[in-house]
Amino acid sequence: MNAKSGTPKKNLMFFSGRAHPDLAEEVAKHLNVSITPQSAYDFANGETFVRFEESVRGCDAFVIESHCEPINQWVMEQLIMVDALKRASAKRITAIMPFYPYARQDKKHKGREPISARLIADLFKTAGADRIMTVDLHTAQIQGFFDGPVDHLFAQTLLSSYMREKYGTDNVTVVSPDAGRTKLAEKWADDLGGVPIAFIHKTRDPLRPNDVVAKRVVGEVRGRLCVVIDDMVDTGGTIAKAVEQLVEEGAADVVVAASHGVLSGPAPERLSKCGAREVVFTNTLPIPDEKRFPTLTVLSIAPLLARAIQEVFEDGSVTSLFDGNA
Repeated sequence: MNAKSGTPKKNLMFFSGRAHPDLAEEVAKHLNVSITPQSAYDFANGETFVRFEESVRGCDAFVIESHCEPINQWVMEQLIMVDALKRASAKRITAIMPFYPYARQDKKHKGREPISARLIADLFKTAGADRIMTVDLHTAQIQGFFDGPVDHLFAQTLLSSYMREKYGTDNVTVVSPDAGRTKLAEKWADDLGGVPIAFIHKTRDPLRPNDVVAKRVVGEVRGRLCVVIDDMVDTGGTIAKAVEQLVEEGAADVVVAASHGVLSGPAPERLSKCGAREVVFTNTLPIPDEKRFPTLTVLSIAPLLARAIQEVFEDGSVTSLFDGNA
């Protein structure tokens, strides 16, 4: 008996959770696809239900979810979507997390603590994800937590290009808000043409999370435009104190740039009053109107995500999007 031959077809299907529909719609527009229709709702007791309205058998599935507040709900929703796709015979499932949840819990600082970033990777692998795509991880070694390909995209290129076009590179100093981000500051400095860097020496009370005391500036900032960089801004305490410190040290102007605007609690008020000329984030997380302020600028990460999805779908090179630096 002869084997029957067929013509396999590649079929990209795009799926979105409910956390950040605006970003999903923009990515879909850049991909020139539509978001696969689905029924998604919560039961009275908080359980999440998801069912896709079209066949997904044999498809190359890309599932996007932004993990904003309430973060546990959206993590669970994306896990359920991945599980539904696996059970419906999707050929390959890529979980797209523009902001990787629990990324700050990537190691044990003390005994009897969890490594929650690893747990997230394990959960998605168990649910059925074959690949993860994310933007600006808090620490790059999180890629090793997932037993499969991880596409680590960099928003830094988008942010630094914006800074270079708007402010130029003359008289600029890149400032790390703490000693731990100096490597990132060096990458920024290279992107801006080899400008100098500085960092804020600070102390943090381990018994009081998000409570920061800025100390002194290490580096030349007097009379210069200081670009304070970070991967995420949560309550804004670190960044606000850094900006205030730079102003006291005689900086001509201060601009803040970060990939993820978490903006919990008092963050919008702190950032609007800290003295920064401009605060720039990407839209990896939704920033509702009530959290926006006059000096805030939000850049879209959708074109980068769409290009990376296209490269993965066509078995191309994601690294090429970053000139070989990915």
